[in-house]
Amino acid sequence: MELMLTSDERELLLEVLEEHHRQLIREIARARHHEFKSALKSKERMIESVVNKLKGAHPVELSGRAA
Repeated sequence: MELMLTSDERELLLEVLEEHHRQLIREIARARHHEFKSALKSKERMIESVVNKLKGAHPVELSGRAA
């Protein structure tokens, strides 16, 4: 799958994901049940992967086209 984002969209997506990542880390620290904590850690790894991909990507400006 390919997703084309403007620079502004990319920055907003990064901001939202990074904030969610911080909240998820706090939730993992509070989690008591091993299976739940494991599921949260799996989500955390996926979010980190997406953030790293977005940070490494070169945004493509969409010239007036709807995404």
